[in-house]
Amino acid sequence: MDYCLISEKNNCKSCYKCIRNCPTKSISFSNNQASIIHDECVLCGRCYLACPQGIKVIRDDTKRVKDLLSQKKKVIVSLAPSYVANYPGVSFDALKSALKKLGFFDVEETAFGATIVKKAYDEMLNDSSRDIIISSCCHSINLLIEKHYPSLLPYLADIMSPMVAHGKAIKEKNNDAYVVFVGPCIAKKDEADKNSEYIDAALTFNELTKWLLGAEIELKPTNNSFKITKSKTRLFPTTGGILSSMDCSNEDYQYLAIDGMENVLPALKNLEEGKIHKCFIEMSACSGSCINGPVLDQNSRALVSSYININKAAGKEDFDVADYRYKDIKKEYKAPEISRANPSEQEILECLKEMGKTDKNKELNCGCCGYDTCRAKAIAIIEGKAVKEMCLPYLMEKALSFSDNIIKNTPNAIMVLNENLEIQLVNNSFCKIIGVNDVSFLVGKSVTTILEPELYSKTLCNLVTIRGYKEYLTEYNKYVEETIVYDKKFHVIISIMRDITEKEIEEQNKAEIVRKSIEITNQVIEKNMRSVQEIASLLGETAAETKVALTDLKDTFKNDK
Repeated sequence: MDYCLISEKNNCKSCYKCIRNCPTKSISFSNNQASIIHDECVLCGRCYLACPQGIKVIRDDTKRVKDLLSQKKKVIVSLAPSYVANYPGVSFDALKSALKKLGFFDVEETAFGATIVKKAYDEMLNDSSRDIIISSCCHSINLLIEKHYPSLLPYLADIMSPMVAHGKAIKEKNNDAYVVFVGPCIAKKDEADKNSEYIDAALTFNELTKWLLGAEIELKPTNNSFKITKSKTRLFPTTGGILSSMDCSNEDYQYLAIDGMENVLPALKNLEEGKIHKCFIEMSACSGSCINGPVLDQNSRALVSSYININKAAGKEDFDVADYRYKDIKKEYKAPEISRANPSEQEILECLKEMGKTDKNKELNCGCCGYDTCRAKAIAIIEGKAVKEMCLPYLMEKALSFSDNIIKNTPNAIMVLNENLEIQLVNNSFCKIIGVNDVSFLVGKSVTTILEPELYSKTLCNLVTIRGYKEYLTEYNKYVEETIVYDKKFHVIISIMRDITEKEIEEQNKAEIVRKSIEITNQVIEKNMRSVQEIASLLGETAAETKVALTDLKDTFKNDK
């Protein structure tokens, strides 16, 4: 399905800002990615506005509209009355001229459709048979009631929105025409898709502005007044604007205007509880109504001045429209089938326990994960929308416990210094090396009180890492191997020491044994060499004497002959 709003599958930074801003929590989080749950989304656009990474993307229908224009049939624009807010100072005639340059056959104001709708509202109120009537102009509100408050569907005015009513009227006058709506709303794209017999496509003001810029068509503000007497329903995109254009003469009813999801949701809950009766409620999802829609051009987002401009542009009388009645624009709204988990209390408690919320005091309800309460987060986990690692206090506690266990139990001595060479943290292994029993005794003291500071100063000044440096701590009679690192991000010096005293002494002992062995060997060799030399000397003397004796004997025998 071609969704109107999606989350791109990249660059999500797990900030949960979209979840925090989603009034219906229609966003799931898994595999480090936030994704829109389309079956539950009401297209209010809050996640789109909130996402700092810009991965919430609105479907661009510009190509679809260009394809309509290429078919050489009449393509007529229904222009939302909030154009006065989005293009301040630009008259309807100027916009109409610009749109015609893009290839549109004609441009009409959606406010004509609003006139048809408001007359139907007046007819419904005059009937007095209904208890509660909620306006059906805002498609996000319609989706909200359909998907999340289906029990309130009987209260939703069962008539078309101004956009659809206007599309119907245009097509009845122009049988072969296409109708393209242009406005400040994401939800209108979905409404157009669902009412394709009357609306062929919906563009946002952002899309139109981009298109005009690409076509090098400039919209110039004009000093000429574009207010016409019969334009009362131009007030529709402001809070209370629907009511301001209606008759509201039936004193049996209270007339209320509620805008912004933060106000709408409590009102719907009150309605569910049966606390409100005999009211007509003008309801819009955006705070300030349509002049603060999610896809207004950002440089046009100025609520007060927009309201003033709309108020100036609106006349005192209604547009001249065909005589439509309530029955002519009647529309049925249905609740879609949405499968939702219904976890038991035991399942919720078990999930809370897995999040480290073992009692009420640990349910901080901080909202960092995007859910208002830890309990709501637990239900979201059970529904598959969330993971327990989204809980920041849980993660911090887990990380602190993990790192604390490592630091406490590692045989390596750890010391952390600030840039003033003051001790910020030490562990028990470090204390053992220098013979201190209490860790807290060292925290806050200068490293110079226990160690020579030269290596730490060198690391800080030169931003270098010293690795595997061996030294003898004379005062503590310890041999250590030390690695010193400067953390630029947190501006701390980290020392990791390994006590190598036993190893060093063992190596020294081995060296002494080797030295003595060599010495003894040398002595033995020297003694043996002396013995050999003495034997050789004696053997040499004996041989000489023997030689002399034998020579004499030989000579004697010669003489006897």
